[in-house]
Amino acid sequence: MAEITVTAEREYKVRITGDWRGDLSPFATKRSRVAVIYSATMASSMPNFSFGSAEVVTLEVPDGEAGKSSTVINYLWNKLGEKGFTRSDLIVAIGGGTVTDLAGFAAASWLRGIDWVAIPTTLAGMVDASVGGKTGINSPYGKNLIGAFHSPISVIIDPSWLSTLSDRDFTAGLAEVIKCGFIDDAQILEIIEGKDVAAIRSNGALVVNLIERSVATKAKVVSADFKESELREILNYGHTFGHAIERVSDYSIRHGEAVSIGMVFVAELAASRGLITEQVLRSHREILKAVGLPTSLANIAGSTNWDALYSAIALDKKSRGNSIRFVVLNDIGVCDRIEGVTEEELKATYERVLQ
Repeated sequence: MAEITVTAEREYKVRITGDWRGDLSPFATKRSRVAVIYSATMASSMPNFSFGSAEVVTLEVPDGEAGKSSTVINYLWNKLGEKGFTRSDLIVAIGGGTVTDLAGFAAASWLRGIDWVAIPTTLAGMVDASVGGKTGINSPYGKNLIGAFHSPISVIIDPSWLSTLSDRDFTAGLAEVIKCGFIDDAQILEIIEGKDVAAIRSNGALVVNLIERSVATKAKVVSADFKESELREILNYGHTFGHAIERVSDYSIRHGEAVSIGMVFVAELAASRGLITEQVLRSHREILKAVGLPTSLANIAGSTNWDALYSAIALDKKSRGNSIRFVVLNDIGVCDRIEGVTEEELKATYERVLQ
């Protein structure tokens, strides 16, 4: 269907295809060993793999954020060691963003880096987590604090996987698509505006178009700034507050749901400083709400614990020293940063998204 090039520490293709098995085979043959890492929910649908003479090792990991732990990564390292994986062998990640983050980190850290291929099976994984070479696990102190930049040799996106998702999981993935619309490609917002999740899911061509546009945005940004010296930070629009919500809720809500609230939060913050118009702020709430994403903290576990939220915000990776920084908009498609935001200003913004 499409092929998008990412240039980072190495060049690779993101293939949007209808045949993930066929696209995977050339990367896995002529290897001595291939480790296929997948989540527990995928266990019943995992096919039998055969890649020429390669020994195939299948490794199941826990679902969701529970899989991104030191215990699970240690399990993977032990299995790679037990099976004698060398630098010429391959890791294949099949699953959502947590699986590609985890498996990518196993590839990055084993022998200081071996090849891996990402096969995302969720919308969030397709448009965000699998592309860009960010790999890692969580710490008790926050999300994705332990990790490495290590690009896959290929990303294979087969939209047929999306039929396995619940409406809630598909909708959560739309948050990352909508994020790309706000930071770069306004046509994404025009395509989605006025549509609910049923209207989007029922139109396969529209879904593929949204995936292509979102991946193109991420590929452009990552190719210009692989290790997030500055530009790549825009891909974290809404994530500073979103990650804090995930942590205080003990990851009881989807990543995309938290990012949706995080985008409204940072839009409120930008509007209060006069950086965006009320119309841009309103667009955040209207577009996100129309597809079924949350736009307030109402009924979110842990959301009334401001102290815990503030502590999590302060540990965000974009912070510098004691200065808390946020990616904000000056307009749709025009990104900026603000820093030195006071706790009083943040708490006032928090109170506007509390209900």
